[in-house]
Amino acid sequence: MRTNSYFSAAPFVILIATSLAGQAQTAPRTPSDVVRQFYKAMRERHFKDAWSMTIYKPAVEDLTAEEMEDLRGTFEERALQIPEQVEITGEQINGNTATVFIKVPSTEASPQVTSQPATLILSNGVWIIGTEADAEIVRKAGRRYFLDALINENQGLAEDLLKSLVGLQAVYAQQHNGAFGDLPALIKANLLSSDASDPKATGYNTHLVVVADGKTFVATAEPARYGHTGKFSYWMDQTGNLKSLDNGGKPLGPPK
Repeated sequence: MRTNSYFSAAPFVILIATSLAGQAQTAPRTPSDVVRQFYKAMRERHFKDAWSMTIYKPAVEDLTAEEMEDLRGTFEERALQIPEQVEITGEQINGNTATVFIKVPSTEASPQVTSQPATLILSNGVWIIGTEADAEIVRKAGRRYFLDALINENQGLAEDLLKSLVGLQAVYAQQHNGAFGDLPALIKANLLSSDASDPKATGYNTHLVVVADGKTFVATAEPARYGHTGKFSYWMDQTGNLKSLDNGGKPLGPPK
């Protein structure tokens, strides 16, 4: 009788155990869980997975592999800012918002241990990192959020580089009998970083042509991938006269 009773009850017991296991697997992640998994995904360079745990999900979920590659440099910089060891010391939940307190270990740059809170919001029953105000901005921009930010950053850097050439060329000329130098020469003289002419690093194809007498130069920059890494093209000469225009990524000529 005991044997029969045992086996008749077993399916019911197994059913309950299976149900409880399923509930445990599908239990919603706590704010602290989300922060831990976000940091882990970023450290492992699973960028799309990482950003999908934040308010930036609409900005990455529909990006192509090529677009993700365009953004890799920016995302790598973010990943490098995350310490190997992150200790979560607690969390506070207030309705649909939460704060997770993160203990950041000391480094050479920051010798003191600091606390760095992360804000989360509840979205469709799931905790995501970010604030509601920022989430609204991302929702409006959609998949263009990171792409347009990259374009603006690259254009600003391209313009700053060209503007800096006037001063850098003056220094170079003092050391080379009044003659200007091209990009390789300026890099060799440690006046420019080696990635200044690398389109993978800058998003721009930058050219610096020095006239034969060495007294004049023309610098130009065009997007490496128009509409993805930049939109404006640039032209500048030794006088610092800078021209910029969105002309479909084609090189610019001197002002008429």
